[in-house]
Amino acid sequence: MILSLNPFTGLAGDMLLGALLDAGASLDAVRQAVTATGLTGWRLDAARVRTGALTATRVHIEVDDDATERPAAQLITMAARTGLTVAETALTAIAEVEGALHGVPPADVHLHELGGHDTLIDIVGCAAALRDLRVTRVHSAPLPLGGGTVNTRHGVLPVPAPATLALLKGARVRGGEAGEAVTPTGAALLHAMGTAYGPAPEMALRATGYGAGGRVLPDRPNVTVAMLGEPVAMPGEPGAGEGTQIVLSTNLDDVTGEVLGHVIERALAAGAADAWVTPAVMKKGRPAHVLHVLTAPELADDLQTLVFAETGSLGLRRGMVEKVALPRHFETVRLHGRDVRMKHGPWGVKPEYDDLAALAQATGRPLRELTREAFDAL
Repeated sequence: MILSLNPFTGLAGDMLLGALLDAGASLDAVRQAVTATGLTGWRLDAARVRTGALTATRVHIEVDDDATERPAAQLITMAARTGLTVAETALTAIAEVEGALHGVPPADVHLHELGGHDTLIDIVGCAAALRDLRVTRVHSAPLPLGGGTVNTRHGVLPVPAPATLALLKGARVRGGEAGEAVTPTGAALLHAMGTAYGPAPEMALRATGYGAGGRVLPDRPNVTVAMLGEPVAMPGEPGAGEGTQIVLSTNLDDVTGEVLGHVIERALAAGAADAWVTPAVMKKGRPAHVLHVLTAPELADDLQTLVFAETGSLGLRRGMVEKVALPRHFETVRLHGRDVRMKHGPWGVKPEYDDLAALAQATGRPLRELTREAFDAL
């Protein structure tokens, strides 16, 4: 599923979470993920509110402990318990930029304003909502930066905050009115999701969500808009169905399987058409893997940078290939109270694995049994 964001008045962690819930993410799934962190003394709810001329979903967090200071390493460890890569990556990025700004190692960073319950709940909640919605790619319109100043533990700082600007490196931004339009938490999530910037990609729109912020604006609703859609493949269109594509390949003999899986996940989220790993034997009999990333030409440079940054590789190969994609369409069947997408092509049909896996987890029924039921429901 593709997520396309319109940060109409900006983007914060709670606004993104509200938009994802409004678009159909399960609040129970979000609560379960936060519970898995081991965090205690919190309550999370969401309600429809009026903001300007629109109604949107506003996230409400109540905590018994109002402390806002914690070691970044503690939050990263708690996020890692969920298995949500986006959450761990976002908190790690915050620690790295805060460390660089204040001249301390990331492992020693002590978060002040960002060390409270809200930060962990917003970040883990958004990551859980993305998983529940089966989002694999994220796009965003340019971000309004805001302006002015903000009072922090380190004194008065300019807006956007230095940490926000560091986390937005590579993002497309635009000028804005006074006030904090993008928060460090929102910027960290955009970074961790591998967000691509520009117009909304072509997709089959399935749901729209509006997440409300806390500020009341005199002339407009204070919202982030989330649009969810499925990729469309049209024969003859490069980068969509078929045409010239770029394959990036690199040999790796010092990268763990966990890192390889993370790179594949990030590459797909950043817009790669496909990413995969094949086993190999290198010189001197060393076992290795070959990482491959298939992409449209206009994304090749960004994905090349991602591969270098994540793997530490000193080189890769780029080759042009012609991709042939057959037309396909989706049909939805209903199993045990949930929708399962069935992908139809010219030569057959099969259920979407992610839908069946989520259903198997929710019902406790064997995956192969659900597969048979999906075909029977056609």
